[in-house]
Amino acid sequence: MRTHTGEKPYVCKLCDHKFALSSHLVRHMSTHTGEKPFTCELCDYKCAQNSHLVQHMRTHTGEKPYVCKFCDYKFAGTSHLVRHMRTHTGEKPYICKFCDHKFARTSQLVSHMRTHTGEKPYVCKLCDYKFAQTSHLVRHMSTHTGEKPFMRHMRTHTGEKPFACELCDYKCARKSHLKTHMRTHTVEKPFTCELCDYKFAQVSHLLSHMRTHMGEKPFTCEFCDYKCALKSNLARHKITHTGEKPFTCELCDYKCALKSSLARHKLTHTV
Repeated sequence: MRTHTGEKPYVCKLCDHKFALSSHLVRHMSTHTGEKPFTCELCDYKCAQNSHLVQHMRTHTGEKPYVCKFCDYKFAGTSHLVRHMRTHTGEKPYICKFCDHKFARTSQLVSHMRTHTGEKPYVCKLCDYKFAQTSHLVRHMSTHTGEKPFMRHMRTHTGEKPFACELCDYKCARKSHLKTHMRTHTVEKPFTCELCDYKFAQVSHLLSHMRTHMGEKPFTCEFCDYKCALKSNLARHKITHTGEKPFTCELCDYKCALKSSLARHKLTHTV
């Protein structure tokens, strides 16, 4: 009924977005975590939503079922057709409630609205500066790092890891990753599930947990019909097919498939 009443009780803890359904919040969280559980079988493409995967598959098949009625353009997705149609109609359905500006896309309206509200949702993790647009934040970050923004991206290719943990041997390419890692030492858990009392150190763990409420099972076994909500559960399940025993006792020749089994075995050495 919330879709009719307009009530949106599910709020993202990382931005100001609100949702009528918890499933919509789960999908939205992937925009922050970057998690992409849906994988194309024909290439390396990964995405956060199954509907995006369906649309992507048309890039392989060449299928473009959505046709513009004003010209010969065809599209793989309805959203692309809708945006294209506005080039013919001049329609700008998204209207600013503070002035007369109209826009063809919601993203354009959202960006414009911040000129009225003063909202600055993009916050620098190294100081108190806030920005209305992500591009402004990216430019600002270079004042801290002394490097051009594209250099951070280049580390994914070079393997450079300049940020090191002072408490262990962990190293990483981004300062934000180091901040997340440090919670393994401090036991800090700032991300709380809104549907139960569970707390998590990483937002990606929160997203995975929320699937247990929704019943969503995006991870599928390639050997049988098994499906699950967590990637770790799938990894444990696959061992039942491969017979792999990756966990080894340091005190004897014992090997097992599960970490929990190894922990129980080690107790036999302490007796």
